Amino acid sequence: MPKLDLTSQERSALRAAAHPLRPVVLIGDRGLTESVLKEIDLNLKAHQLIKVRVAGDDREARGEMLETICETLSCANVHHLGKTLIIYRPNPDAQNLLLAGNKKETEPGKRKASEPYTPKKLAAEGRTRTRRDLKPRKPAGASTAAGNPEGRPARTRTPAKAQPPRIPRRSGSALTLRAGMRRGRG
Repeated sequence: MPKLDLTSQERSALRAAAHPLRPVVLIGDRGLTESVLKEIDLNLKAHQLIKVRVAGDDREARGEMLETICETLSCANVHHLGKTLIIYRPNPDAQNLLLAGNKKETEPGKRKASEPYTPKKLAAEGRTRTRRDLKPRKPAGASTAAGNPEGRPARTRTPAKAQPPRIPRRSGSALTLRAGMRRGRG
């Protein structure tokens, strides 16, 4: 089966889409067996884009495994990072589209209008807040000299005068205080 080729933009978009994914297939010490290939094929049909984790320290062996997987299952090598392989095979039956080029052809998602806040008491009763329930808001400059709606006069703020901090002072000089202490002793 032929191996799929991707453009650099497609590869970049798929790498970004694969970032939050976790490996779904683990290749152990036995290497690439028929059962492992079946499992990879099954996951590619289900997810289109998967991560495969390979045990072993030989980088060349991991590269050969990746090439074998891509040739056998006719999928594309998206990325090989350490012991993790990212593989992609498009599924024409699937509804979700992974590539950025395909997203432009579909309609952009529309955001739902936010629902109004409903207090817990009203929600428990099964009611929602209506516009009549809301208290009318006062504009920022609504308070006047004539007074506010309650009939009280509007308060004006006066800035506080800056006063130096009060430090308790002793009367007399230091010498007289010492002398007084000597007299008090006795």
